[in-house]
Amino acid sequence: MGKKYLHTFLFIFIACTLSSQTNKDISSKINVEKQDNFVILRALVENEGQLFKDQLTYNFIALKKGEDGNYSNNKQSGEFSLKPHEEKEQAVIRLNLSNKEELRSYLFIKYKDKLISKDSIWINVKGVAKKRTQGQIENNFVLKGIVTNEAFTKIGRDFHDYFYQAYLLSSRKYPFIIKIKEKPGMGRSSILSIEVEDYKIHEFFSKPGEEYLKAHVKYVLERISSYDKKRREIYKTNKY
Repeated sequence: MGKKYLHTFLFIFIACTLSSQTNKDISSKINVEKQDNFVILRALVENEGQLFKDQLTYNFIALKKGEDGNYSNNKQSGEFSLKPHEEKEQAVIRLNLSNKEELRSYLFIKYKDKLISKDSIWINVKGVAKKRTQGQIENNFVLKGIVTNEAFTKIGRDFHDYFYQAYLLSSRKYPFIIKIKEKPGMGRSSILSIEVEDYKIHEFFSKPGEEYLKAHVKYVLERISSYDKKRREIYKTNKY
């Protein structure tokens, strides 16, 4: 029995080590080329480690704000693998971009449905590409579509990533900042709360599991939509 438990422990330990190593070895970046009125976005992923990596997936999103203020999106996704020290171009998005339009692009890389690498870039009205930095507020979007992340646990960060991806793919970009906060709970758990303009939209105990977190993502998006509708009605009433 002792050998059986030892073998099981060694298997779990090796699996956890490989998963952790995959997180560190895979890097991603978005390259940008500008040709006349066209912008070419390339999603690049590199395996910087010594081992073959498979069961990888990518989500590549381009979000363009038109002259009328409306958003359109172009997205690509797929599965792939990488040899040691191999870099691959996973996808290419080509868009027409005028001087009065703005563009943001996001690249998410997952290993076995777990987010392990991401990159983002935005292009302002002058056509100058800039990397986003953590916590940066993009004033050129008039605070539309901004989500701040104050989570400190892995579960909290996973919720933020699931929420942010779903929010980007939705047709709504709200003119207020959505805050994801986290505070200690009972025992080893924590409490995640989502706030808008100092109003608490939703609060729940953190728990591992993609389905559990995505269910809360769906509920939060519905609550925010309801909040925005009431908010616009109040503004419209006060206007007159």
